Amino acid sequence: MTVADYPSLGEAGRAVKRAVVGRWRGKPRVPQLRVGERRGGEPPTVWMICPDWDHPAGGIRKQYRAVDVLNGGGIPAAIVHERPGFECTWFEHSTRIAASGEVMVARGDVIVVPEIYGPAILDLPAGVPQIIWNQNAYVTLDSLVASGPAASAPYVENPDLAAVVVVSDDSAEVLSYAFPGTPIRRIHHGIDSALHHPAAMPAGKRISYMPRRRADDAAQVLALLESRGALAGWEVVRIEHCSEAEVADLMRSSAIFLSFSEREGFGLPPCEALACGCLVVGYDGFAGREFFRPPFAEPVEDGDVVAFARAVERVMRRVEEQPAEAAAASRAGAQFIMDRYSPEVERKDLIETFAPLFQP
Repeated sequence: MTVADYPSLGEAGRAVKRAVVGRWRGKPRVPQLRVGERRGGEPPTVWMICPDWDHPAGGIRKQYRAVDVLNGGGIPAAIVHERPGFECTWFEHSTRIAASGEVMVARGDVIVVPEIYGPAILDLPAGVPQIIWNQNAYVTLDSLVASGPAASAPYVENPDLAAVVVVSDDSAEVLSYAFPGTPIRRIHHGIDSALHHPAAMPAGKRISYMPRRRADDAAQVLALLESRGALAGWEVVRIEHCSEAEVADLMRSSAIFLSFSEREGFGLPPCEALACGCLVVGYDGFAGREFFRPPFAEPVEDGDVVAFARAVERVMRRVEEQPAEAAAASRAGAQFIMDRYSPEVERKDLIETFAPLFQP
């Protein structure tokens, strides 16, 4: 077994949440936005608040992507960072960006705010329609534990709330249960097939995983496999500190991806791994249940590391002993992801969610 210490996405979303809300200890602060008259000729605009966090984080990348899609669909939109001149540099983009101190919110505009700001969402300007951009319902449950009833106020006592956008069926169910009657809209993430696609040739005997989630479980699963000699002839790659493109390259070169998802809002890594042609084994993180499907993904009961190791061995044997069947499953997984989570589906969902807010 070879373990390559590749630099990956890092702690990503969890780190962003810690940075913004201090693990929900104390009240987080939303950027201050001024309210005034619309400047001459400027159309109504979607102002999407985004944390000043210049490290790989899938949720932030998706916020930039949403703004690009809205602008491309004729709905003016901009990312709003707090610091003047700040923008994310770890992926290529030409996204419209504004500093919060330069934004003048006017009648007809819409403010989009991530769920990570919790009760502070109510500090946004009154009288302006809001969309809570909730990419992880379990973070909202964390806020309920830490802040009590105040955390539910943005969802149930917010006269400006137009909708809560979620990115999985699981998050929709969680928030519908937590906040009955709250208007919830589900959108589908779009997976970029130019970046995430299978390799031209079948991948070799390589297994990849991201240790930023459940590192102890990952270590135990790999130790079990190593002790049984199951990893002989296989390479195991930790994906860490890589750019978006580097992650896709490593996934594309892997036959198997191990998912250690934990209470996810969606679960981009295993989804992107499927799009890159990996067979996926592991925890679905609840939200991933919608794409953890045989024959291309094998879910394991959450926390059962022995079942996890057994499942990995089964899939390894498929790759070794039934290469044609494994290759067909790989192609089926990539096609499933491209059909269900295409940029076209994402665009349709976003336009249908935002366009009604701008109708006279």
